Amino acid sequence: MANPAPKLDPRGRKVKILATVGPASRSPEMLARLFKAGVDAFRVNMSHGEHADHAQTIETIRALEKQFRRPIAILADLQGPKLRVGKFKDGQAVIRHSGHFTLDRNPEPGDETRVELPHPELFGLLEKGQRLLINDGKIRLRVISADEEKIHCSAEVGGVISDRKGVNVPDAEVPIPALTDKDRKDLAFAVAKGVDWIGLSFVQRPEDLAEARRLMGGHASLCAKIEKPNAVSRLAEIIEASDGIMVARGDLGVELEPQEVPPLQKRIVNETRLKGKPVIVATQMLESMIESPAPTRAEVSDVANAVYDGADCVMLSAETAAGDWPEEAVTIMHKIARQVERDEAYIERVRLLDTPPDSTTADALAHACMTVADTVPVSAITVFTGSGSTARRVARERPSVPMLVLTPSMRTARRLGLLWGAHAVATKDIGSFEEMIAKGKRMALRHGFAEAGSKLIALAGVPFGTPGSTNLLHVVTISGDELDKHDD
Repeated sequence: MANPAPKLDPRGRKVKILATVGPASRSPEMLARLFKAGVDAFRVNMSHGEHADHAQTIETIRALEKQFRRPIAILADLQGPKLRVGKFKDGQAVIRHSGHFTLDRNPEPGDETRVELPHPELFGLLEKGQRLLINDGKIRLRVISADEEKIHCSAEVGGVISDRKGVNVPDAEVPIPALTDKDRKDLAFAVAKGVDWIGLSFVQRPEDLAEARRLMGGHASLCAKIEKPNAVSRLAEIIEASDGIMVARGDLGVELEPQEVPPLQKRIVNETRLKGKPVIVATQMLESMIESPAPTRAEVSDVANAVYDGADCVMLSAETAAGDWPEEAVTIMHKIARQVERDEAYIERVRLLDTPPDSTTADALAHACMTVADTVPVSAITVFTGSGSTARRVARERPSVPMLVLTPSMRTARRLGLLWGAHAVATKDIGSFEEMIAKGKRMALRHGFAEAGSKLIALAGVPFGTPGSTNLLHVVTISGDELDKHDD
C-alpha cells in the first residue's frame, strides 16, 4: 500500500530548526519572537561574545521555557583551533597570481613575498603538491617545498592578504587537538550553565571527541561537527563516538571542491540516521536573508532538499545572529519545512534510506510503530522514556505520525529538541501500566496531538524506570473525559 501523507505535530512539522543567537537576536523580545516563529533550539556561538553575554542568553532562553511551558534545547558551539597567518608591515599585502609566497617561522611583519605562520606543527608536515587555502579559500597556494623552517609555495590564486587571516590545510591531518585552552574554558562555562549540547569543531578523528566527553562529565550531549575532509574517512567511527552530527558545509566547502559537498552531505545524513542519532544540516541555508527579507529560490530548494533527505534539524547561522531579518528567516524556514512535509511523497522519500532494526526488542517495537501507524489511523505515537533512547529508535524509522515523548527528565526533554518528529514533554514519572495509558491520553489531548475518538500508539518499557527495557506496544482510543485531570 502507498505510504500515507504524514500527520503534523503542533509545530506543523517534524524537522527541527536550530537558530544561532547573536547581536541581532539576543534581546528577550527577539528570542521570544524567534521561538514563536518556529525555533526549536538555540545555538550559542562561543567564537564570539563574552561569557557574561552568553550567560544572559541562556538565562533568557530558560525563562522562555517557563513562559511557553516547552523544553528548549541549547547548543554551545565551541570555536576549536584556528590556524592563522601572522601580521604584515602595512596590515596587508598583495600576493601575485602565479607568483611565489613563503610561510615561515620568522615573527617579523610580512610583505608580498612572505609572512609568519605561527603554527610550528605544520612545518615538516606539509609535502610538495599539497594545498594551503587562506581567507576561506580566496587565496590558494600550492606547496613547492617544505622543511622545518619554511613552506615555499606558488600562488594558484593570488589576491589581497591581511593580518591574521585563517589558513585551511585540506590535504593533511593536522596534529593538533580539537580543544584549545579557550575551548576548555568555554566548555566548563557551558556545562556549568546547563546547556544541553556541546558542538565540537575541528574534528578529524574519533579520538578528538574523547577529551570533550571526559570534561563534559555526562552533563550534555556531544555533537561532532564534520567540517574537515579528514573526518570523512573516519565518519563511521566519529558518528559512533558522538551523540549527534553537524554537517558544517561552510568549512567543508572551503576545503573541498563545491560539487563534492552535496553528495557528501547526503552521505553524512544517511550514515548518521542509520545510527539513530540526530543530524543537523548547517551553514548558508538562507544566506541572502542576512540582508534581504526574502530568500532566493536556490536557497529555498536547498532547505527543502535537506528536509526531503530526512535531516533531523536545519540550522540558521548569521541569518539570525547578525542579519537584518532574523524573524523572517525563521518564518520562511518553518514554512518550507511544513510545505515539504505536506507533500504526499515526503514519507516515501525519507524512507528511501533502509533503516533495518537491530536484533533487539526495543528496535523491533520501534519498527512496529511505523508499520502500525501506516496501517491504523492513529494520531500520534506516545513514547515513555527516561534517557531518550526509545525516542531515537522510533525517530530513525521516520513514522508518518508525530511522536509525543513523555519523560520525567527535563534534561532528556531538552536534548530531544534536535530530534526529528519528537515533541518532548517533561512530566511526572509513572508507576503502572494503567497510569501510563491514562497519562498518554491526557497529554496527547493537552498538547494538540489528538481529540476524542483518536487512536494512539503507546510505547514503553515494563518495569517502569528501568533503562533499556522497552518491551510494550499498545494501541489505545481516547474518550471524551480524558482532559479532566491535570498532573503535569
